Amino acid sequence: MKTVVKKENAVKKTFKGVSLDSLAVGAKSQITKMNYVAGNYASPHTHPHEQCGYVISGKYELTIGDESYELTAGDSYAIPGNEIHSFRVLEGGEVIDAFTPPREDYL
Repeated sequence: MKTVVKKENAVKKTFKGVSLDSLAVGAKSQITKMNYVAGNYASPHTHPHEQCGYVISGKYELTIGDESYELTAGDSYAIPGNEIHSFRVLEGGEVIDAFTPPREDYL
């Protein structure tokens, strides 16, 4: 568990070609900052974690099931656990993602 994480202590990782900062991690949730570049793409996938996100900057196409959405700064989303979704980066930027429970593969 990481109750407080100063920005200089964020754990920097690369997961499937995407740079991310693993930030605060609790017993039941986790927050990350995704550092996207144009062309990054998370192909259709599922995971048991509920995922909520907030777009700080950039432009993205999020597909959840059969619905696609264009996201820009200020937009947010929620993806239920085990729901098929994909994420395409149209213009690089930053997104904050929260997962519950924490994603072991991001730690």
